[in-house]
Amino acid sequence: MKSIPIGSLVYEFTRHLEPRARIEPGETLAVSSEDALSGQIRTDADRRDKVAMPFGNPLNGPIWVEGAEPGDALAVTIHEIRPAIGQCATRTADPKQLCEWLGTDCPHGTHVCKIENGLIHWGDGITIPYAPMLGCIGTAPDWGVPSTAPAGPHGGNMDLIEVCPGNTVVLPVFVPGGYLYLGDAHAAMGHGELSATGLEMPAESIITVNLRKGLRIPGPRIEAPDEIMAVATGCPMERSTAEAFARLILWMESDFGWDRWRAYDILTHVARISVGYYGIGTVAAKIERRYLGGG
Repeated sequence: MKSIPIGSLVYEFTRHLEPRARIEPGETLAVSSEDALSGQIRTDADRRDKVAMPFGNPLNGPIWVEGAEPGDALAVTIHEIRPAIGQCATRTADPKQLCEWLGTDCPHGTHVCKIENGLIHWGDGITIPYAPMLGCIGTAPDWGVPSTAPAGPHGGNMDLIEVCPGNTVVLPVFVPGGYLYLGDAHAAMGHGELSATGLEMPAESIITVNLRKGLRIPGPRIEAPDEIMAVATGCPMERSTAEAFARLILWMESDFGWDRWRAYDILTHVARISVGYYGIGTVAAKIERRYLGGG
């Protein structure tokens, strides 16, 4: 199994870098990543310094997948996400839209939490189950170079809790080799990532990368053992919700034999949504697999 250690931190989904690794489809590899705070917070006394590091989430990559061409898709199965140093960190210094109701005198709120025996020791006697996920995963677009702050058709900073062990993230390929990046591991996170900071941790992710030739998809998909989901991003969130559902309906039509209007009907009654960071409007529209055979 190839290992990709943390090298120079990357803050863009760019096609202009030399690949950190070249792999064959079907290979499993271990990818290390720094936390979204660029390693600046290791104790409660530390502070995020955006002057010294005025970027978004650092990534590891790019990973070149042999045979990947525009119009294909990468299917990235996440097997494990291991904490690298046995702790995670969070902060609440930027209430942003909430200032209208809560005011602007938010304390910095930095605190480090120990990860032990499947639990995150948040404080005040409260523990949170360890439920790791990757906030950022994506491929390089063929036009422009997005930072690691937004999400889009390439994936990006989706911050969806379903990007987790046991699931497969399917991403469009725009350039030869795919140029896969990942990072921004969280020990846990609530829907919406309210403070724009999860329980951030450096991590090692064990993934298998497969290639799906000719699978032209408009944006990321997530495949779980019991459900499938289509992802869209944008504001207002009402629009990205509608787009995610439309993508899910067309997926049900093309791959599962559903008439689109019957799919529209069933989703009205059984669908669920998951929300990434609310500030950029990422939505995953979901349906359980048990319904898919009845179209």
